[in-house]
Amino acid sequence: MMDNRFATALVIACVLSLISTIYMAASIGTDFWYEYRNPSPPENNSEPNKASWEEFISEDADEKTYMDALFQWNGTIGLWRRCITMTENSYWYNSPGETVTKCISFSLSDQFMEKYQEPGNHNSGSDLNRTYLWRFQFLLPFVSLGLMCFGALIGLCACACRSLYPAIATGVLHLLAGLCTLGSVCCYVAGIELLHQKLPPPEGVQGQYGWSFCLACVSAPLQFMAAALFIWAARTNRKEFTLLKAYRVA
Repeated sequence: MMDNRFATALVIACVLSLISTIYMAASIGTDFWYEYRNPSPPENNSEPNKASWEEFISEDADEKTYMDALFQWNGTIGLWRRCITMTENSYWYNSPGETVTKCISFSLSDQFMEKYQEPGNHNSGSDLNRTYLWRFQFLLPFVSLGLMCFGALIGLCACACRSLYPAIATGVLHLLAGLCTLGSVCCYVAGIELLHQKLPPPEGVQGQYGWSFCLACVSAPLQFMAAALFIWAARTNRKEFTLLKAYRVA
């Protein structure tokens, strides 16, 4: 029969794991990792701004092109998409001054495209630091989510076998998932800082990390706590079972 301490630890660990999985999935699927706020965005009915919008939605838009649009129109950027919020008043079905958010997805080739020393200048040479930071920030959250799902399967097997031993593997997988999540957050912060050094926002434009980024930040410690509880419950229960077996033999 399982001790109440271990049962309580496992329940708390499962709840923490579930919450961190939900947070991580929401973080991956939303676009608010970083937000730009322009207090005086331009009107989009002028020819230059229409041209800028067409370049933003173009498949050939380079890093400088879409970053300039994000600076101008209160943009947000996530792992998968980039979005801008603009006043749409050139169509009959929109009332004057109506705010519309438009998003463009990064293709898989965009995610693995190399970054340049000067954003937008293909002749300036590759920037390996930013290139690999961008790739890791995109891949590590999916690795983290996959590890947690695999750990949940092992946990279900442990319940079916009525044994705590597989919980050690579940704890180790959650620990690795937490490291991946933490690595993704660090890569994103480093990538944004390096980008702003090469392409600083215009004067008056404010940038800040969004709630999607915060969800990823909160998910990492939840994964670490779940890992600690899984490993503690499994190891301590095994140790006490060994001592009890030795006592009975004696």
